[in-house]
Amino acid sequence: MSNQNVENEALSLNEMLQIRREKLKKLQESGKDPFKIEKYEKTHQTGDVKDKFEELEGTEVSLAGRVMSMREHGKASFIDIQDEDGRLQIYVRQDAIGEDSYADFVTYDIGDIVGIVGTVFKTKRGEMSVKASSVTLLSKSLQILPEKYHGLKDTDIRYRQRYVDLIVNPEVKQAFITRSKATKALKEYLDERGFLEVDTPILATLAGGASARPFVTHHNTLDIDMYLRIANELYLKRLIVGGFEKVYEMGRMFRNEGMSIKHNPEYTAIEVYQAYADYEDIMKLTEESVAYMAEKSLGTTKINYQGTEIDFTPPWKRLSMTDAIKMYTGVDFDKIDTDEEALAIAKEKHLEITPGMNRGYVINAMFEEFCEEHLIQPTFITHHPVEVSPLSKRNPDDPRKTNRFEAFVNTWEIANAFSELNDPIDQRQRFMDQLKQRELGDDEAHVLDEDFLNAIEVGLPPTGGLGIGIDRVIMLLTNSPSIRDVILFPTMKPIVKEEKTEQ
Repeated sequence: MSNQNVENEALSLNEMLQIRREKLKKLQESGKDPFKIEKYEKTHQTGDVKDKFEELEGTEVSLAGRVMSMREHGKASFIDIQDEDGRLQIYVRQDAIGEDSYADFVTYDIGDIVGIVGTVFKTKRGEMSVKASSVTLLSKSLQILPEKYHGLKDTDIRYRQRYVDLIVNPEVKQAFITRSKATKALKEYLDERGFLEVDTPILATLAGGASARPFVTHHNTLDIDMYLRIANELYLKRLIVGGFEKVYEMGRMFRNEGMSIKHNPEYTAIEVYQAYADYEDIMKLTEESVAYMAEKSLGTTKINYQGTEIDFTPPWKRLSMTDAIKMYTGVDFDKIDTDEEALAIAKEKHLEITPGMNRGYVINAMFEEFCEEHLIQPTFITHHPVEVSPLSKRNPDDPRKTNRFEAFVNTWEIANAFSELNDPIDQRQRFMDQLKQRELGDDEAHVLDEDFLNAIEVGLPPTGGLGIGIDRVIMLLTNSPSIRDVILFPTMKPIVKEEKTEQ
């Protein structure tokens, strides 16, 4: 397209926008300013007309929605309006609403929001419709919606202007309805089993409970740096110390890390803690609760994700981390006892060798590099090395391992859980080991939280804990290829307008 054509197209768009403003001005000058209307009484949704047509045929209804199409035929017109339920055809005749009202009506634009009072009927072609007796302009759209057939396909614009995306791509709305049903179901599952929903700080003086880089902000009055939470684990365990036996919290977490189709800096997770339970109990809770989410939101525990059939029906497959490595690489780390042997294998497999790397870190790196890609059906990977599990209880049969699991689906980790470490002496040493990793350059290693150590010195009962990444589960349930498809307003890079340089 030539520069002249681009300029002409832009001019045409600007003219159309100006025409809409002029229409609004005329309405306001004639005392018909739509923005002065505060309320409109609706009796039905468009879905009611379709679902209860036989009951409603011939009766008067009051609807409201956005004009999505207009077809004018002289003194009669058809429009489609869209509300939360969907679209419905409206038949508007001049002799039914009055000459003056019809003259105003034909100046309305696609995108305007209108109120309709009329009678439910079926056209000669058999389409369920409403014959209008009055049409009220409730809000004037001063922008232009994307063209009907091409729609809004640019994903960047879709995510930035989600409000337009929801209008012109109705299937997008369904994903968020499914999300709401699924998260409600998860809470319902926990509530019915005696868990208490609680709230813990989002802003704190320490960022602990996970291995991640936090967002840092500053509290002016206290003149101290504070952190958006990377996890709520340590606060929830404090509540178990205090005497609550079953607690959970669903909310936003914040990690100052990369962005991808599976990662958003701000995301939703749920953490669940149960006193006097172990990781085996939590494993059962995990598979049952995720299956319950699927059943309640979709009516089935079997889904199709991007062409792959996935079955959430419990029980899920269980596989230790070292067994998974042996299965997919042939290397048996249960027979490798020294750091030197492990590092030699890491070099042989061309893994990155980082400062302070030992056998436990090599096992974790081997798993991530060679095993995760094979975990399509729901699978619990158990018994992670103690080095990468600073809050997990050691396995009594092999103290180099922990009683921990991660749940994988479609190669993604969707949950992390363990029998919580409640030995304050061991926990302090684990934190000290993490500090050494920070000194070696790992800025995602855990910080030392003295108050949390004090809490478990007071006494933390045997406890099972769980964290589920809600957004990833919703991606699976809604067949969404990107995490941005299941977050209403995902994090986006700001648009920077280039300044014109002088010639």
